[in-house]
Amino acid sequence: MPAEHPSITTFRAELDRRGGTGEIVVLPDSVHTAALAAEALGCEVGAIANSLLFDSDDSPVLLLTSGAHRVDLARVAGVTGPLVRADKDFVRRHTGQVIGGVSPFAHPAPVPTYIDPWLRRHEVVWAAAGHPAAVFSTTYDELVAMTGATELEVE
Repeated sequence: MPAEHPSITTFRAELDRRGGTGEIVVLPDSVHTAALAAEALGCEVGAIANSLLFDSDDSPVLLLTSGAHRVDLARVAGVTGPLVRADKDFVRRHTGQVIGGVSPFAHPAPVPTYIDPWLRRHEVVWAAAGHPAAVFSTTYDELVAMTGATELEVE
């Protein structure tokens, strides 16, 4: 059995530290879209919590959105300030992770986080676990507790 990727190990330790109760699953192929993740996990696409990092005047803002939604940037920017999709270097600098594997937490420094309340509709929510092929299960309430996220309608 190959060794666990260091980014997953780091995430696992932070999940434990925050009292997370979910399971980490490493899928055979990376799941760069909510649809691919949902297919691999056998769940609805809406139960996938996409971690989308944005640049707001050179400060990071993380949106945890349902895989069933597209972000209305104008609407969200009314609350967060101006948003520009972050490039790979910005993502790596602020999360320590790569695009496609950004977890809701386990970043080098706290990142202001907002969560799509639509995710509340699902008993189990799946989010990235620090690597493009790794996800973890949680509940909406547990995810909010672990991230300190503020609810924000994103559509």
